[in-house]
Amino acid sequence: MPLIALSAAACSRTNVSRIDPASVTDLSGRWNDTDSRLVADELIYQSLNGRWISRFSDAQGGEAPSVIVGTFRNRSVEHIPVGTFVGDLENAFVNSGAVTLVAGGSERDELRDERDDQQQNARADTRASLGQELGAQFILQGEILSIEDEERGEKIIFYQVDARIVDLESNVVVWAGQHKIKKYVERSSLGL
Repeated sequence: MPLIALSAAACSRTNVSRIDPASVTDLSGRWNDTDSRLVADELIYQSLNGRWISRFSDAQGGEAPSVIVGTFRNRSVEHIPVGTFVGDLENAFVNSGAVTLVAGGSERDELRDERDDQQQNARADTRASLGQELGAQFILQGEILSIEDEERGEKIIFYQVDARIVDLESNVVVWAGQHKIKKYVERSSLGL
């Protein structure tokens, strides 16, 4: 019997196809790249079209608000890599020109380490100066929530992504956005 299983495994083939990254592909019903893209697109649209940017810019003589991306907490029942849609949000902020994105987290730590290293190892005329970082005026934070309901091979999965932009000085929430996704998953049983 083990010989038959081994020979069957040796004969199996893996087929890999390249598909359009924008195509909708659902295999399991769990969070996937399509959900990430839908959330990113909606939150980008909502945040860049919110009145908070023009209010700030008008009050500051045309200056773009500086934003740091904080934590997006995954409070769902499954593992969701939030970095994919957070990266899309960051790229949209930078490319819009409406917002100045300030590096945060481990990226900021790496930049600070490099500046510190330059103080010892780089020529004086090429060193990046210390203490010249742009402080963020706002922080973008959020969370992912989910609810699941299942009965006899049918399952509903509901995701809600909430995002907020908060004034770092006053703690005032200047923008709040939300995107919801609801999926119906039906598993058919094989009648043998």
